[in-house]
Amino acid sequence: MQKLLIATKNKGKIAELSRFMSDLPLRLVSLKDMRITDDVEENGTTYQENSQKKAIFYAKKSGLPTVSDDSGLEILALGGKPGIHSRRWLGFEAKDEDLINHMIKISKELPENNREAYFKTIISFALPDGTIYSKGGEIKGIITEKPSPKIIKDYPYRSFFFLPQINKFYHEEELSSEETKIYNHRYKAIQSLKPIIKKYIL
Repeated sequence: MQKLLIATKNKGKIAELSRFMSDLPLRLVSLKDMRITDDVEENGTTYQENSQKKAIFYAKKSGLPTVSDDSGLEILALGGKPGIHSRRWLGFEAKDEDLINHMIKISKELPENNREAYFKTIISFALPDGTIYSKGGEIKGIITEKPSPKIIKDYPYRSFFFLPQINKFYHEEELSSEETKIYNHRYKAIQSLKPIIKKYIL
């Protein structure tokens, strides 16, 4: 069975992407499975630059078709911050708890009439020869003044991201399968990429 590398060290992303691609007759493997420990400097100025840089690097390193994403939270009142720096907003070593505590402060300072925010992602699919394709997805929500008491490991911002259309926080296990198709930014991107993945490796 053809292998497809999911090039991220974020366990939450691995689980999510694996679930969204579970209908493909592929063996999904992680960087850990491939014993790859190299890091890629995410110094691009856009999600696409970072996503493509990672996908191409790990495809060539592993010799396998590879998917990699770059995602971020964009808060309108902050001019789109943290954006591509979402995970590294407080520095590369910041933990979930640090980001949550920072968001508690930020959320209290946002104007009540401007709490709009977006989760955005670009997922890239690369072949070892450098062939690359990218697709994006996004969802709109609001930043709550107080976080949900439920914390999801590797996804600290989701405890503040509320979907008023369905009256739920953006917690994956609380969304129905139909709601996931509508409100998961990563699901939207993967669905757009699937025809390309099938064309090249199935």
